[in-house]
Amino acid sequence: MFINNFDPVAFQIFSLEIRWYSLSYIIGILIGWFLSKRIFISNNELRDKFDDYITYLILGIIIGGRLGYVFFYNFEYYMNNFSDIFKVWQGGMSFHGGLLGIIFVSILFAKKNNHDPFKYLDVVAIVAPIGIFFGRIANFINSELYGTETNLPWGVKFLKIDNLSRHPSQIYEAIFEGIILLFILLYFRKKGFMKSPGIISGLFLIFYSIFRFFLEFLRVPDEQLGYLFLNLTLGQMISFIFLLIGIYLVIIKHDIKKEV
Repeated sequence: MFINNFDPVAFQIFSLEIRWYSLSYIIGILIGWFLSKRIFISNNELRDKFDDYITYLILGIIIGGRLGYVFFYNFEYYMNNFSDIFKVWQGGMSFHGGLLGIIFVSILFAKKNNHDPFKYLDVVAIVAPIGIFFGRIANFINSELYGTETNLPWGVKFLKIDNLSRHPSQIYEAIFEGIILLFILLYFRKKGFMKSPGIISGLFLIFYSIFRFFLEFLRVPDEQLGYLFLNLTLGQMISFIFLLIGIYLVIIKHDIKKEV
């Protein structure tokens, strides 16, 4: 059994605390930005615009992720403590909210530049698992989004939570939603699916949603929500919706590809 008693603060500069969670966002975005421009973008015009797009992307991730958490997961609390919405450093970000933020700013930026938004979204989809990987590792360090009880030898005791042996669900998600998803998308890119804008985005939604749906069975739901319809978590319900959207995208875009 592994004992988790990590300090969520990576280091301190005078009175400013730099947390692992913040670093995970920064590292994920920087690596994704670098790989996108060096490897995954073949269109020169798109590559030239990508630096400007990154600003939109960061805003979409942060604002969308925060508002997603506020509205999806803890609406009543934040309506009674409105100023806490802006205290992002205290935690509380939603992946699905961040995803909606990315979609919104991508459409906005693409429309401004007369581009197909899926040309941007497909690139983001390819590198997103890198950011997800670092984010889940940060969740593990923070002892948040922890798993259900287990007797398995790789169980983890999160001392900040209790003395029970639990599934390291954050590590499971880092592996499946991060590493495995990345290699799946790279395989489809190698098969030429980047040439048909929208398919890679759809595949990302499909595989991420499947992984997230099943891994949530090993994860303790948010305390303020618990289990909902059919004993599912809110994360599972939202993932199912995005799974259907992903399937629809792949079917529609694949049909267009065949017609062309």
